[in-house]
Amino acid sequence: MSEQALPQQQPPSGANGGGTTRSRVERLLTDILGLMGYPARLEFQDASDGSLAVALHFESGAPAGVETGKRSQVVDSLQFLLNKMLHRPGVERRWVLLGAGVFPEPRPRKEPQAPAPAPGSNGAAAAAPAPRQPPPPKAQAQAPAPSAPPKAAKAPAPAAAPARRAEADERTVEVSEDAALKEAARQLAGKAATLGRFYAIAAMKVEDRARVLKAVEGVTGVAVAGEGEGRCRRVVFTPEKPAPLPRKLLLPDDDEDDFEG
Repeated sequence: MSEQALPQQQPPSGANGGGTTRSRVERLLTDILGLMGYPARLEFQDASDGSLAVALHFESGAPAGVETGKRSQVVDSLQFLLNKMLHRPGVERRWVLLGAGVFPEPRPRKEPQAPAPAPGSNGAAAAAPAPRQPPPPKAQAQAPAPSAPPKAAKAPAPAAAPARRAEADERTVEVSEDAALKEAARQLAGKAATLGRFYAIAAMKVEDRARVLKAVEGVTGVAVAGEGEGRCRRVVFTPEKPAPLPRKLLLPDDDEDDFEG
């Protein structure tokens, strides 16, 4: 009896690609969080929708506005930047989701709706138009036109919608002094003026923004002001003499051939 060759077991689809994606994500996140000054321990998990979930366990405290188990602008921006760097032409695409302290839940994707079939499509006969009816004959004697009803009183015009409330000027808010916040704000203002760097502090209450603006009064070489609206409002440090970033601090571009190094 001839021996039949047993079929060779194939590795599961995406096994190699998943390991490569995980190593790239670990390297990029470690570099970015290190430059931000918030190193974190990374924990990986394969999500049910095929994406890669990453839990960020910050070692020395989370950035401002980041809370465990909740979405934030900082984590969403970091997730957007990471996926832009990963999804290069010719590379297997796998979405990466980030969560602060926990694994994020996969976000539902909207399925495209199929267009409605045109009348008479798929072999169905279109409905025939109704025959045109001749107009009724004109009456010889026209009935007298009814008297016009009395005009109703003109309704008052609706009141105009109230204008959107302008953002309050933090410099006019009366707040108590915070010594630690004052010292940190003045150091950041001096750093922006000395190095020529742009900085911004987000996710702050209006009282804290007011404390920062009052703390940097008198610091030369930098302009500090509140910008944005609502939850996106932030305090921006603009140096009078901006300087370009050193090349070693620039993040790699998607088009660089030596990205994989």
